[in-house]
Amino acid sequence: MSKESSFDIVSKIDLPEVTNAISIAKKEIQNRYDFKGSKSDISLDKEELVLISDDEYKLEQLKDVLISKMIKRGVAIKNIDYGKIENASGGTVRQRAKLVQGIDKENAKKINTIIKNSGLKVKTQVQDDQIRVTGKSRDELQQIIAAIRGADLAIDVQFINYR
Repeated sequence: MSKESSFDIVSKIDLPEVTNAISIAKKEIQNRYDFKGSKSDISLDKEELVLISDDEYKLEQLKDVLISKMIKRGVAIKNIDYGKIENASGGTVRQRAKLVQGIDKENAKKINTIIKNSGLKVKTQVQDDQIRVTGKSRDELQQIIAAIRGADLAIDVQFINYR
């Protein structure tokens, strides 16, 4: 009797690493010459980043600093959904960025299409915000993982519970 193997496809952001990246970025902003005297700030409100700066140019610089720190900490920047830039109090501008967690229906359909197009005999099951892939052969499951990693998805995905 052959035992079935499975793994889950998820899309998560490590919030403690995001907090670490924000604190490192804040320290760099305090020490950078081009940010001296500016009202630039980054904060994390639940699962939403709030970026505030003097003008749009400085806001873009602030985003660049934050993104570089997030990349160094291993945080997926594909899962950050930036909102529009809005005017804030005191002549500053604000931008909110939502941290996207979980796989939405649209991306789940794309992933299922990639799996079906591979031609391998595996079963997929969408469970809330993750996808479980089950198959008899571990080699087939690894081919599915390679196909999904090679695909250009709008979100960053991780593979967990490989059994």
